[in-house]
Amino acid sequence: MSAPRFSSRLPTHVLVVGGLLCAPAASALNVRVLVLAAPSLTVRVPVAAPPATPLPVYPAVPTPAPLQFAAWRVGVQGSGAGARLTLNGQDSGNATLYLPPTPGSVVEIGGKAYRGGVFLRTERGGVQAINVVNVEDYLRGVVASEMPSSWPAAALAAQAVIARTYVAARVNPALPFDTCATESCQVYTGIASEKPATDAAIAATAGQVVAYAGKAASTYFSSDSGGFTASSAEVWGKDVPYLTAKADPFSAGSPRARWRIEVPLSKVQEVAGRYGVRVGILQAVTVNGFSASGRPQQISFTGASGVARISGAEAGGFVRSLGAVSSRATLSGLNPLIVEGAGAGHGVGLSQYGALGLARQGYDHLHVLGFYYPGTSLSALAGGVEGTRPRLALARPLPSPASLNLFASHPAAPTWMTQ
Repeated sequence: MSAPRFSSRLPTHVLVVGGLLCAPAASALNVRVLVLAAPSLTVRVPVAAPPATPLPVYPAVPTPAPLQFAAWRVGVQGSGAGARLTLNGQDSGNATLYLPPTPGSVVEIGGKAYRGGVFLRTERGGVQAINVVNVEDYLRGVVASEMPSSWPAAALAAQAVIARTYVAARVNPALPFDTCATESCQVYTGIASEKPATDAAIAATAGQVVAYAGKAASTYFSSDSGGFTASSAEVWGKDVPYLTAKADPFSAGSPRARWRIEVPLSKVQEVAGRYGVRVGILQAVTVNGFSASGRPQQISFTGASGVARISGAEAGGFVRSLGAVSSRATLSGLNPLIVEGAGAGHGVGLSQYGALGLARQGYDHLHVLGFYYPGTSLSALAGGVEGTRPRLALARPLPSPASLNLFASHPAAPTWMTQ
């Protein structure tokens, strides 16, 4: 067992302020999640209750003392390098305060309850509250927030593994926190979102991660691939060997399987300007080429003063900036511009509705992972030395559904787009 992995910015000394701080305890892999940043915030921490008085019976049976909490209003005084945290208006004398996690510990931050402890630090005149929590407890607040707990166990297990992998890949002792609690990272809402079914999926896959070349893989996921996953190259301009474009017949039946929006010319003009298009009043917007996954890869803009083009990841970014829920779409008309598409999200990696489809067909979570991250392995967190990234062990190739011809060639524009 190793001590929590904190950055060098964490205090190395033991400081006690009103019961908030104490010496760190050894634990398994902890992750640091930025859950709140504000000019000031309230943290509630459990405090020891007075010893219970034995009942006047024989033999004496002590009455369990109820858990009590102390509330601390945390603010900042001073600025720049001289900024210090305040507790209930009193100078703490420090720019950081830390309550380490202990087995079963709970802390309330901004009215939400989280397992583990909390690290508080000044940042740009405000306070950052960072939940320091064991990775398995962290997942209890993530998986149920990212996938319906009513879905089959195999889908939930796959979500648990990719959520664990995602955060393990982001552990970086050189930074003040590893991940955030919003959709920009993974949605993490703490204890309130925990569900028995997702807890069971996390326990059943404890320690499991997806690995590539001996490291935690980049397990990106989205809601619905729209029938064809996107490559990381076409969406973000970065080629990752296991994040490829491929037919995804399992991803079907989502609320956004097919959709249509109408975008007024004024907004099209404004969004095009954000992508550097300067052609005067737009007269036409045309998709000149699609990627292998059926997402626009080149878009032409014809205006009063000429023609401009955007391509690659920028083409998909333009479509999403119009308000489309996916870039797997076609464009037609002009005022309004008609955007018709399939799926929801960036489409890279695992499709959650595809995981649902695979689970309903009887595939286990390993086949789900093998399908969406081809060429990767199943590995396990194996701890590591304090102040380093987590180590992995016991890698073995992931299986993939082989009963269907899933790797057939795909036309430049999907059939449904040209009908």
